[in-house]
Amino acid sequence: MPRGRSTFTKRQKEQARQQKQRDKNEKKTQRKQEPDEIGQQVDELQEMRELAEAQAALFRIGGDDEPNSLELLAPRKPD
Repeated sequence: MPRGRSTFTKRQKEQARQQKQRDKNEKKTQRKQEPDEIGQQVDELQEMRELAEAQAALFRIGGDDEPNSLELLAPRKPD
């Protein structure tokens, strides 16, 4: 028995509604996961900063008596 056009359009509308609902739920779960990802990125940046500071501290050991590169490039004023 052939189905009428109204049955076909109703079915198409229902399928479109269900797809929109699935998309909406997927976006919702992605938004919930984003703060966790941002927190992880902040933690990684903090860790990288700490490691960089530790390396910089290693290079500064015993270097207080020696002029740094900016002092070498700046012209000296006569005393």
